[in-house]
Amino acid sequence: MKISVNTEIALTYLSSRKKQTVVASMGVMFGISMFIFMQSLMKGTNDYFEKSSFSSTSHIRLYSENKVADSHMLKGFLIDSSVKMLTNPKQLKQSQGLNNPYGIIRNIKKNPQVTYVTPQVTAMVIYSSGSVTLNGTVAGVSIDEEDKMFDVQTNMVTGNLHDLNRVNNGILIGKGIADKLSLHVGDNITVRAGIGSPMIMRVIGIYATTVKQIDETKSYANIVQAQNLLGKDRSYVTDIKINIANYNDAPKVAHELETITGYKAEDWVQSNEQLKAAFKIRAIILNSVIGVILLVAGFGIYNILNMTIYEKIKEIAILKATGFSGKSVISIFLQQAVYIGIIGGIVGIIFGFGITLMVSRIYIGAGTLKYLPMSFYIPHYVEAVCFGVLTTIAAGYFPARKASKVDPVTIIRG
Repeated sequence: MKISVNTEIALTYLSSRKKQTVVASMGVMFGISMFIFMQSLMKGTNDYFEKSSFSSTSHIRLYSENKVADSHMLKGFLIDSSVKMLTNPKQLKQSQGLNNPYGIIRNIKKNPQVTYVTPQVTAMVIYSSGSVTLNGTVAGVSIDEEDKMFDVQTNMVTGNLHDLNRVNNGILIGKGIADKLSLHVGDNITVRAGIGSPMIMRVIGIYATTVKQIDETKSYANIVQAQNLLGKDRSYVTDIKINIANYNDAPKVAHELETITGYKAEDWVQSNEQLKAAFKIRAIILNSVIGVILLVAGFGIYNILNMTIYEKIKEIAILKATGFSGKSVISIFLQQAVYIGIIGGIVGIIFGFGITLMVSRIYIGAGTLKYLPMSFYIPHYVEAVCFGVLTTIAAGYFPARKASKVDPVTIIRG
């Protein structure tokens, strides 16, 4: 394939200064490989922490929130033109149960963004075994739907979680509860909700999320057993948990559900504000580091091309004297920058992938985290090459523009 004269000259300049070309390409390679590594590390850790938070937290939780009395409520009792004022307002006593929960669930399922919906009965309880007692909560659930939403099976230490559907008085307890009460699968545990009658339940399994607060307080029971524990009928539901296709849309969907149902819809961002803040801080730190790396690589390319112009100043003058325009000179040096960027980009992708692969095999062995979480996300590699090439073009433009303004007469005269 025939190449243009400008391209041929650019390749000649690059090949005649192999050491400088290699150094410039290595600068781009280092910037791109570090870009890929840092992005992979950040996405991998973010994905891990998000998965950990969603192991027990739904994208949206719908429940009945206690409300504080306000002056609008007085208008129903005092129908006149007077100004209503309420001092020292108190919280209103409201039922924790949702009205027509299964009708609400049917309407929620019509939303195309919703992937899973499941009801839950939450009960504050006291566990006891022998003379030892412990405060906690029982979540009455459909364990099959719960497993689909939160992958409970992966947290199982012993037992079969689906025994909740087969054992009438079965209970699935956290490892912290089991350790404090010295319980094993098949043992009995006494559970009391408030002033209700105590219920003797059989441990069908033990799970561990490695989140201490959850493992030491939370247990699962069949939703019917939780209703019996509270002395409620089969329509009693305290929470509706919802997962959607894109969890980033949770705040918007939660607002829509609040408007439609009149109940509080708490999205995962509200319940995990510190986690979201940590993601943003990590992103800022990462982008700052990557920006500095690419900036340093850009200055390296700028210096090399600048030195090339000084060394080739007579050749540039001859080129212009023989009819080469300023645009042609710019094209020659910009092409050099692009080739350096492409070479550095290709090697940087390979090197970045290799570093990411090696780091992903570093054993951590803390909680459920076995190896350092790394992400092999293809768009990161595309972004890295684009940033690398754009950086080299920006670094090569100013020396190229300087070369295009060389006056051949002045240079040749010396």
